[in-house]
Amino acid sequence: MALALTVCGIVVALVVIGLFVFGLRRRLIQRSGGTFDCSLRWDAPKEGDTGGKGWAYGVARYNGDRVEWYRVFSYSPRPRRVLERSAIEVAGRRLPHGEEELALLSDAVVLACLHRGTRLELAMSEDALTGFLAWLEAAPPGQRVNVA
Repeated sequence: MALALTVCGIVVALVVIGLFVFGLRRRLIQRSGGTFDCSLRWDAPKEGDTGGKGWAYGVARYNGDRVEWYRVFSYSPRPRRVLERSAIEVAGRRLPHGEEELALLSDAVVLACLHRGTRLELAMSEDALTGFLAWLEAAPPGQRVNVA
């Protein structure tokens, strides 16, 4: 009986520690400011595919001339993807449809982009989208930015 209680206590402690580390990591990412909730679909399918597969929920952070994207459900302190402002080409925007409505947050807008030849999609709130597009257009003089 004592062994079972000890094992249960250890399991509960590990779960609490794991949740604490998730929260601490997110707090450290957001500490420098300029963050927004953003789902990402890397190597996105061609237009017309309404499947909800491939989306990963995350947090994006502006860092100079790049956006660092972190998975929410990860312990890694490093960004999973880094998008340079000069390499992002916006192909269009749309509302989620089909199975995507279940995979994304309820107020999300999907932004289709190209980054160094890779098709990707970012899903974020309308406010975050406005800020993202303003950040893209605020590139230093001489940099080429393609915003459709």
